[in-house]
Amino acid sequence: MKRLKDWGLLPKVLIAIVLGILCSFFFPSGLARCFITFNSIFSNFLGLFIPILILGLIAPGIFELGKGAGKLLLITALIAYLSTVLAGFFSYFTCRATYPALLGKAAVSLGNIDMTGNMLKPFFTIEMPPLMNVTTALVLAFVLGLALVGSKGDTFKHVMLELREVVFLVIQNVIIPLLPLFIFGIFLEMGVEGNVTPVLGMFVKIIVIIFVMHITVLVLQFCIAGAIAHKNPFKALWTMLPAYVTALGTQSSAATIPVTRAQSIKNGVNPDVADFVVPLCATIHMSCSILKIVACAYAISLSMGLNVSFSTYAVFILMLGITMIAAPGVPGGAIMAALGLLSSMLGFDAGMQGLMIALYIAMDSFGTAGNVTGDGAIALIINKIKNKNTNSGEPQDRPLPA
Repeated sequence: MKRLKDWGLLPKVLIAIVLGILCSFFFPSGLARCFITFNSIFSNFLGLFIPILILGLIAPGIFELGKGAGKLLLITALIAYLSTVLAGFFSYFTCRATYPALLGKAAVSLGNIDMTGNMLKPFFTIEMPPLMNVTTALVLAFVLGLALVGSKGDTFKHVMLELREVVFLVIQNVIIPLLPLFIFGIFLEMGVEGNVTPVLGMFVKIIVIIFVMHITVLVLQFCIAGAIAHKNPFKALWTMLPAYVTALGTQSSAATIPVTRAQSIKNGVNPDVADFVVPLCATIHMSCSILKIVACAYAISLSMGLNVSFSTYAVFILMLGITMIAAPGVPGGAIMAALGLLSSMLGFDAGMQGLMIALYIAMDSFGTAGNVTGDGAIALIINKIKNKNTNSGEPQDRPLPA
């Protein structure tokens, strides 16, 4: 029997949700408050760490993307960004059209939930004021990332790259292992307060809608790529199926790179193009991840009576598309990178962020699978652009492996 620590994050989160609900029926209030106290401390720690996470991930990400700047690489990055944000807007408009009818009663009942937990209070709290707010961290990360591209010195570059490694270690060794306990506490609190039924009802409906959108986005991506590359889109999508299945099992875009590359080549992509497009897109192309984040955020915002206007979500999606570049390659990494924007731009408190994490991780493997499959569509487009430029006699940038 595998030890618990060897299990993936998704099984742990699902077990945490079930145990949190079950324990809410018989836990005495004193014991429940112990877990709520942990959640309070963990939430404050997240608030402290998120600006550091943004700074430590986005600045090196922009630097590493810029240092290999060539025409083909910049085109690839632009297409990946457009694909990501368009998936976000598709998710927003789909949710706006379907959620009011599908989540109507659940939204009303969920809107009465006090996510701050007025019925159960922590025994104590430990205040951890962040070093800077999220907006300051984002602006500073962009400025430093662009400055590092043009800087000739190496000292500060090494500092930022080492900061990124520290952030990765904290995420992998502290935050990710404690997330199941955090989610357990959230569902324990909701169960004790009698709020778990509307939440679970909303979860099921959201997951179904997101899965349908997920498949639709992949079909649209390959229809566009097929039209540009003169390929049968459905045959090309079928060829990428091994990459999709591999990502479902590994929950990692990076671990799926060899399979994604091999299937892209089977679709007629030049190996040289596949060698730099696939690793690069595994880092920056997050169309199905942003789709899930927007869909989950819209559902929670609608249920809690928060602002769901297009102007609010348009800015959120555009910023989220950039932030996704910084998403660490660990299960749940994308939602961790997005927490700062959820808080600063959509007004999510710790309880709402916990629901977002639970919802996102419940579908994490499907998002990863969609991301890497979509990488095959981008590879087809870049391959066509490269062949067209070659045939026209234009000098080519030598592509650099990402």
